[in-house]
Amino acid sequence: MLFVAVTLYFLLACLVSWLLLFPSGRALVLQALAGTGNRLKRGWRAAAQRESRRLDAIGNTSGASLREAGAFIRRHYLLCLGGALLLGVPPLIALTSGKHAQLSGFEESSREVNTQVATLLEGEQLVPPPALPPLAFASAEVQKERPMIASASRDWALLNAAYQQRLLHVFRIMKEQHGYEMAILEGYRSPQRQDALAAMGPGVTNAAAFQSWHQYGLAADCAFVRNGRIVISEKDPWAMRGYQLYGEVAESLGLTWGGRWKMMDLGHTELRVPGVMKR
Repeated sequence: MLFVAVTLYFLLACLVSWLLLFPSGRALVLQALAGTGNRLKRGWRAAAQRESRRLDAIGNTSGASLREAGAFIRRHYLLCLGGALLLGVPPLIALTSGKHAQLSGFEESSREVNTQVATLLEGEQLVPPPALPPLAFASAEVQKERPMIASASRDWALLNAAYQQRLLHVFRIMKEQHGYEMAILEGYRSPQRQDALAAMGPGVTNAAAFQSWHQYGLAADCAFVRNGRIVISEKDPWAMRGYQLYGEVAESLGLTWGGRWKMMDLGHTELRVPGVMKR
């Protein structure tokens, strides 16, 4: 269909160029149009007279008119072709371009995604990874970066199902495509624990109970695992590169990344579900 439209548009462009560049062409067209008008007038007048005189010969008159029209088209086929192009090309282009625009819009709304994201959209259910030993979260380095993290919940089952699957796909992409193994530092957080963390000051959190997506199982704080050890420090270039990749992958799956906030929380992601949190 697009090929036909392009061909017709090319022919129309050639005709218009011919008319614009060659005065003799314009004169020929004007002369043909004038002659056509006169012939049509004479034909209509003759047809009206014949019809009034011979009502019983309508069929013969129609046949004669068709033959006359056919003869006219054969004598002036270029003029007729140009008129057909002028009348037919605009609607044809509008139809074909409209269909193409719809397809283009669909392709743009379905941005190119990697295979992990495609399988997520198709509904594949991933299984949480094996839990790290509690001692991995009790080291002095981890406690310095995240106080009270040893007692935090890392139970995947307490997370919202939609958020859980998105986060598992983030972990999978980070490991398979970027070589970063990840672990949850804290997932679901009780209202009491949220208030306790808020009491430690804005350096820890500004959110009180039920002001954080953690209370709804829709948020988690995550970090990287290197040689069996939890790596959180933002001073580690390897970890900082990982946080940047982590944010990009999480956002590609529709999650909100804490690295965009004024008070950055690089390991934090959340799934904001409308109507869940009353702010």
